[in-house]
Amino acid sequence: MNDLRAEIADCTICQNDLPLGPRPVVQFSSKSRILIIGQAPGTKVHKSGIAWDDDSGQRLRAWLGLEPDRFYDADLVALMPMGFCYPGKAVGADAPPRRECAPAWHERILNQLPHDRLTLLVGTYAQAHYLPHARKNLMTAKVRKAAEDFDAYAPYLPLPHPSWRVRMWMAKNPWFEDQLLPRLRAKVAQHLMP
Repeated sequence: MNDLRAEIADCTICQNDLPLGPRPVVQFSSKSRILIIGQAPGTKVHKSGIAWDDDSGQRLRAWLGLEPDRFYDADLVALMPMGFCYPGKAVGADAPPRRECAPAWHERILNQLPHDRLTLLVGTYAQAHYLPHARKNLMTAKVRKAAEDFDAYAPYLPLPHPSWRVRMWMAKNPWFEDQLLPRLRAKVAQHLMP
């Protein structure tokens, strides 16, 4: 596993397309009970080298009911984005995750993790990749279906991306906070029990 981490840290697959250069940000252990598959690091995360080290991460940790010390314990939580490095800017937001990372690294990381883990698909890029059969469904429809039937996409659970924009989405979809988040927190706590 240390060899795999070292390979990822030295990755230069798409270095010519990265405006800030490569700095893969990922966290995992053979004991990780929860896997969070997100999008790609932003500039703040690129600078710190710590996944979800921004306002989105604070919101995500609140959704999960996890304090930073538990969230950043690789033996508890694996953090594997669709793109491991900051992809640059697009119109009004960060560019999509680079397409090279998932085929190069995901399967190798997944093979190291426990099979009975809880896997959260945070945002549309992770959902498109891991729920290809539900591609036609909008993100809201996928998350709503999961709120109504927590195992609808088992072994995955789709969530919206916790960026600042999600506040407006949550206001329009109160069922997310009322129905899904309490069940999510309970599931997280269950997976992290010794």
